[in-house]
Amino acid sequence: MTDPNIPPPERPEVVHHTTINNPPRSGGSSWIGLLVGGLVVVVIIIAVVVFSNRGAMEAPDGTDVSVDIDLPRPELPDAPSIPDLPDVQPVNPPTLPPEPAPAT
Repeated sequence: MTDPNIPPPERPEVVHHTTINNPPRSGGSSWIGLLVGGLVVVVIIIAVVVFSNRGAMEAPDGTDVSVDIDLPRPELPDAPSIPDLPDVQPVNPPTLPPEPAPAT
């Protein structure tokens, strides 16, 4: 180990320079244009199908509707009867021993 009180030896001033050359990127966002164009085409197809009314059902001729609803009246089952309880003798609560009188 070296003595921490001794200054480090002098070194010559060395400076390192690093140069990074990045080539220019091209065509990095072409897939976004393809995706947006595809979504626009899908939305146009859906709009044509919805607004052109192709394959839609025909509207009814009139509004005269006759409906007969005949449902049976619901009936509840009989409630169960309460069973007879056995004869029970009243129970007296337990008695507590007398408390000592306070000291005066």
